[in-house]
Amino acid sequence: MKFEQPEWPRMIPPENVVNIATLGPIGRTFAAPGTWGSLAGILFFVVCCSQMSDIELLFAALIIGYPAIGICGQAEIVMGRRDPGEVILDEVVAMPLCLIGWRYIAVPGFLGFVGILIASFAIFRFYDIRKPWVIDKLQALPGGWGIVLDDTAAAIATCGTLHLAHALWALFHSAPTT
Repeated sequence: MKFEQPEWPRMIPPENVVNIATLGPIGRTFAAPGTWGSLAGILFFVVCCSQMSDIELLFAALIIGYPAIGICGQAEIVMGRRDPGEVILDEVVAMPLCLIGWRYIAVPGFLGFVGILIASFAIFRFYDIRKPWVIDKLQALPGGWGIVLDDTAAAIATCGTLHLAHALWALFHSAPTT
């Protein structure tokens, strides 16, 4: 499979590409833009995705993933830097994937929902910054593919970590005491 930068984003004015990829001033104004992009991704999940089924969430991720690849890759070209930190659309697109199956692992109620959001944010930031395993390799892909797919992998690792932690917690807390 060839990972080439899509050509369609070239038709968008360069300043619009950068504004979309950086979420306007958010990616360019604040320190730690990836953290702000991840927070924006949490907000995006709460507003747009939290009521979706897991299948709908996966489908939505596919629908918005490809445009994000094109926009982020074109922003990289326009800005003249490899994977610029100001480009945070990738975090916004990836964050909802952290929360696939959240209803099965969150403690019921509002505090459980907030807790799972905080946990997913913290674990995602860890994987996004440290880039363990294959995540680092994905970042090396060209253009928007590398920009978006490394965050997608970090989100999937986050989701897996949350579910594994929940399974271990349930295992040790359901064991009979002697």
